[in-house]
Amino acid sequence: MKSAVETLNPTRVRLTVEVPFEELKDSLDAAYKKINQQVTVKGFRKGKVPARVIDQRFGRGAVLEEAVNDALPKFYTDAVNEAELSPLGQPEVDITELKDGETLNFTAEVDIRPAIEIPDYSGIEVEVDAVEVTHEDVDKAVEELRERFASTAPVERAAEDGDVVTIDLEAKVDGEVLEDGVANGVSYTIGSGELLDGIDDAVKGLEAGGEATFTSELKGGSAAGKEAEVTVKVTQVAKRELPELDDEFAQLASEFDTLEELKADSRKRLENMKQYDQATQAQERVLEKLLELVEVPVPEKLLEDEINTRKHNLEHHQLGQMGLDLAKYLEIQGKSEEEFETETREAAVKGIKTQFVLDELVKQEKLNVNQEELTEHLMRRAASSGMSPDQFAQAVVEGGQVPLLVGEVARGKALAVVVEKATVKDTNGEIIDLDDEEDETESAEAAAEETPAESAEEKTEG
Repeated sequence: MKSAVETLNPTRVRLTVEVPFEELKDSLDAAYKKINQQVTVKGFRKGKVPARVIDQRFGRGAVLEEAVNDALPKFYTDAVNEAELSPLGQPEVDITELKDGETLNFTAEVDIRPAIEIPDYSGIEVEVDAVEVTHEDVDKAVEELRERFASTAPVERAAEDGDVVTIDLEAKVDGEVLEDGVANGVSYTIGSGELLDGIDDAVKGLEAGGEATFTSELKGGSAAGKEAEVTVKVTQVAKRELPELDDEFAQLASEFDTLEELKADSRKRLENMKQYDQATQAQERVLEKLLELVEVPVPEKLLEDEINTRKHNLEHHQLGQMGLDLAKYLEIQGKSEEEFETETREAAVKGIKTQFVLDELVKQEKLNVNQEELTEHLMRRAASSGMSPDQFAQAVVEGGQVPLLVGEVARGKALAVVVEKATVKDTNGEIIDLDDEEDETESAEAAAEETPAESAEEKTEG
């Protein structure tokens, strides 16, 4: 077999392959054997029909077609390996010549990973938010904890903002009560915004036994998105009562004996959260600077696939779970369809470039992923997916997604290497030392995970 490579553009090549006919022998034998198992010829036992009879009865062309279809993937792979290419997606194959007993010639056009040159990135400088925890931040955190320990007590008066009401609901569309439009004994905090639009105004001012009717667009159920006439009846009004902010509350809500100890712990937790956010911000801004330094051509077919994948995931998974369609989502976001298309394309381009650059860094820095790192990453991904580690691991293995997770970890390590050499200052001008290796790698993985392009590319790679 002989092959040659023609570069069509930085991300696409054409392979020209010439195969001597004798190299098709194994595929021809396999073709005759396969056809033998599928046909019946009078006078011959099944599977024992001679090749010359198959040629006469079914045509030599059918055998050649079967043999070529069997052989092409191997010859294509051999040509790719010989040229040391990194193909993306499936090739467009064209058989240019097939002479029985002489030769098989074909071309294969395919997108490839572009050659990327990583320049010196040690001079990258970025600015991040300073870690500052105010008294107001601490008070707000303690107040949120206090809200969690609130109790309720029934009152005989009209419902007000902040009250907890027990209500019965009935929703009608076009005058008909919906099968799933009746709910009794629902507990609702006025002002929480957790139920239907308009319900707060409807129940405020009602006492137990009172009812009101209002119109609202249903957020879920069989008539999601439709206008409904909703009748609400209040069966109980209860006032929320917050515990006193004292040492007794600290003992009730935490492992601490005093309110001051609880506040000190809240401050420490807030500082840790802001430090993690600061590290993540540093990763993202360093990544942006790195991408500005590198020229990365993007294969058009890969880009279109990634854009379509992002749209599909948004429309059929994220929005579907919220009972929204794309038009309603864009209305809520205040975006035009053109703005959405532009943003989606820009995000897809960034995702692909990020993956290409970080993968190149993985090779350049000779980074490896060990079992412990992979397990830790899997645990974090499982937690964010809402699945148990065992369930998530099983889904990953069954879906053949282990290489994707390894890639995510490796890219996170590559970005951490860049961040380590970058100068990171906060808004106060202080140099930030991101020296917690575990947190740095974890946040770097989070930043590097902004590359859903890997699903579009790696599922088709090779």
